[in-house]
This record gives sequence, C-alpha cells and structure tokens, in this order.
Amino acid sequence: MIRSLALSKSPNRRLRMLLLPAAAAAAAALAACSSSGTPSGTSSGGGSSEQAAAAAGSLKTAKIGSVTVLTNAKGFTLYSFAPDTPTKSNCNGTCAQNWPPVKGPATASGVKGTFSAIKRSNGATQATFDGHPLYTFVGDTAPGQAKGNGLNVAGGLWHEVTTSGSAPAGSSASGSGGGYGY
Repeated sequence: MIRSLALSKSPNRRLRMLLLPAAAAAAAALAACSSSGTPSGTSSGGGSSEQAAAAAGSLKTAKIGSVTVLTNAKGFTLYSFAPDTPTKSNCNGTCAQNWPPVKGPATASGVKGTFSAIKRSNGATQATFDGHPLYTFVGDTAPGQAKGNGLNVAGGLWHEVTTSGSAPAGSSASGSGGGYGY
C-alpha cells in the first residue's frame, strides 16, 4: 500500500493534475470565442447571429397577421427605428445588440420600394428600405414573429417594415411587444 501511494504522487502525475484544469479552461475559452457574435449586432439570445447573417443580401416577405412584412432570408421580421434618418442609424452599442442591423446592400425580389445602404458609425454597411435602416430583433426567436413591433425602447419606437414602408405600431397580430424594456 505504501508503494502504490508513492507511485501515485510521482512528479509526472502531479504535473498532469495541474495542467488538466488549465487545458480545460483554455478549451472552454476557445469554444466561447469561436461561437460568439461580432460587435456589429450579433449577440447571443434568440439566434440573432443567425438572423443578422441571413439578413445580408436577399430579403423576402411574409404574412404576419394581416400584414405582409419584409423579412430576412430566414423569415425573421425586419424593423425600422423612428429616430433613424435615411442616412444615419441612431441604434448603436446595446441597442444594436438587441436590434442587430441588417448588413447591406440587400434586395427583395418582387418588392416595390427602394433598397439602398448606409455606413454605420462603426464603418459597417447597413441595408435600408425606402429610407429606413433595417434591423432584426433578438426577441423574435422564430420566423414569423414580430415581438418588436410597436415597442418604445432605446430612445424611440420600433415598427415592422411592411412591403409598402414602415407599418404603424401594433399593425400585426403578433405586434403586442413582449415587455422588452431596456
């Protein structure tokens, strides 16, 4: 018994015992870095990095309630922010984490309106429709939702974008919000 105890306390075993937690921590940190979003609005929560990535390029439309809205390629509703101008997004920092900007330029087949793009304060290009910078919402966790419609947060009102421009607050059946006040 004394001999086996002496073998288990060999210098190599002690070294391995010290290195194992460090290696596990390094692997966990590497995994977290490779799956995190970018600061341009792809934060975790509700698949927003998927929303933003799918939003660049080709957009679509979907019927939500009785309204036809603009969506990204994966079917997530697109929104406009009332304080924005046709040439400037006023949603940055935490706002852009909760309302990821749609990367531009973008188009939607069969949609009447003007698609364009603006430069954001961080230098990224953001898609616009009829002069409204476009965003997704992290509170929409599945295609066909419009939980951000009509919310008054981050300094202004958010509206789902209909194929005829911005819709008034609460125009869709699912536009009741969801209490996302930050």
